[in-house]
Amino acid sequence: QEDGELVIEGLLNISWGLRRPIRLQMHDANERIHLAGPGSWRGELANLSRNETGQTVANKSVQETKSNPGESSESMQNESNASREEEETPQLMRTRSDASFMIQRRSKQHSAGEMQRMRRHRFSINGHFYNHKTSVFTPAYGTVTNVRVNSTMTTPQVLKLLLNKFRVENSPEEFALYVVHECGERTKLRNDEYPLIARVLHGPCEKIAKLFLMETDLGEEVTYDVAQYIKFEMPVLDSFVEKLKEEEERELLELRLTFEVLDVGEVNLAHRILPAK
Repeated sequence: QEDGELVIEGLLNISWGLRRPIRLQMHDANERIHLAGPGSWRGELANLSRNETGQTVANKSVQETKSNPGESSESMQNESNASREEEETPQLMRTRSDASFMIQRRSKQHSAGEMQRMRRHRFSINGHFYNHKTSVFTPAYGTVTNVRVNSTMTTPQVLKLLLNKFRVENSPEEFALYVVHECGERTKLRNDEYPLIARVLHGPCEKIAKLFLMETDLGEEVTYDVAQYIKFEMPVLDSFVEKLKEEEERELLELRLTFEVLDVGEVNLAHRILPAK
């Protein structure tokens, strides 16, 4: 309770009913995952070429050792001294390029728990993660999502909360919430209405009524009288129209006959009155 008033809080299911694509943020401000660029591949190729060159030089030195055993002992001693000096050098990286070293450093910035938490906090629409390659798309019609709201939040507040959840760049004024009934009746929620209360009043069964997010200019309200004919096919609707036309013609004929009878009666009454005068 807040200030003595009962407040209801819970998850509100909202279905996507958009016809136009929506724009998502190019990058998430909280996302700090760095992907390996093409420079890393160049660095690995450079390392591979260095290793192959080193192996070739080693093979040549072995062959020279077999031909000149005296000189080889001196060269091997010099190489051992040089290798000892290299080992004493603290920050010398002989088999790693700068790019590969940077990739290794970046991979150590996030632990497994942090990566899992970051994936969990990245939202998706029907399993579709937003990124720079898919920043504009249309959600599948009828896909259900949910937001946690309370009974004091109005329609604009719920719309803003839903759009912020998926990092939608479109203005909340471009969208509206509709209550779509099973029979096809569609009612738009006003700005001063409370979507969670509307959901509670329509009952828990979403087969009877659902909340849909639609465009303001494309969504239309459908009354119950019109909704009862929506599910019929065109031939059936054409037969309804023909029957209505026949009924209309019968009513018009009855009206004509009634007026003709009244006209005849007025004429006869006038003839009776005039001779009496």
